[in-house]
Amino acid sequence: MLNVSRNNGPNQVFDTSFNTENLLHTNKFRFLDKACIRTQDGKNESPWRLCTVSQVEQVKIIISVVPIFACTIIFNTILAQLQTFSVQQGSTMNTKIIDGFEIPPASLQSIPYIMLIFVVPLYETVLVPTAQKITGNDSGITPLQRVGIGLFVATFSMVSAALVEKKRRVSALHHDETMSIFWIAPQFLIFGVSEMFTAVGLIEFFYKQSLEGMQSFLTAMTYCSYSFGFYLSSILVSLVNQITRSKSHGGWLSDNDLNKDRLDLFYWMLAALSLINFFNYVFCSKFFSYNPSLSNGGPCHDDPKARQGSLEEVYDI
Repeated sequence: MLNVSRNNGPNQVFDTSFNTENLLHTNKFRFLDKACIRTQDGKNESPWRLCTVSQVEQVKIIISVVPIFACTIIFNTILAQLQTFSVQQGSTMNTKIIDGFEIPPASLQSIPYIMLIFVVPLYETVLVPTAQKITGNDSGITPLQRVGIGLFVATFSMVSAALVEKKRRVSALHHDETMSIFWIAPQFLIFGVSEMFTAVGLIEFFYKQSLEGMQSFLTAMTYCSYSFGFYLSSILVSLVNQITRSKSHGGWLSDNDLNKDRLDLFYWMLAALSLINFFNYVFCSKFFSYNPSLSNGGPCHDDPKARQGSLEEVYDI
């Protein structure tokens, strides 16, 4: 076990390393730095009371990515609508392509994932080299920029859904016409493009902001975003029905008949929430700071100078 520190009295900070990677100290969340300050000079302190600089920095990384993670919850709430209300939307439309063959409305959920198969290679072979020439970044654009683009594009998925639902409802009620199911395909296509940026960018971001032992944990946060998004969807439906309920009507989504419900207004609300969420993400990402030992251009983990800097990092609380 290696203990390296500068003599700074009882308030000295040290890092212990035993075949582990070390993170350079950062000045964010400085209140956590107290966890690696020796309080009993000359005595062996319990590892439950005294942490290494690297351990504290790992906690800082987890806390710092929480706002980025939280901004993807609304994105997955939109995904929940595409897998529920949009399928119900399709069931009220004309699903026939030719005589004897109909498209199952639920099969439209495969559109975003089929798009990923073709669009991701196109992104890597065409868009990334072009962006590299413009930005000088190895990946073309940073993972945070990639997530931001996806969150912005997701708004237009709900805009498309609202416009199509309005047209479908008017056609059914006033013209007694049934629109083709292909009218709702654009909202799935737009979301597929959005997911290419957001979902892939988020995983890339988590991998670049973590050590080997943290990658599985941060990746699990991506799937937590899915669960929170679907749960928020249920809460929003209940709240909307409660707020929009009147004596003559049970709410925008209270009936099981889309011709009576106002699904188009619900989609417009989600589009507004998505846009607000995008601006909130821009604010959070603007103040996000990478750990210098993990970010591009920072010290390499295998660089002895980088290790020495992290071991000898000393600061006052």
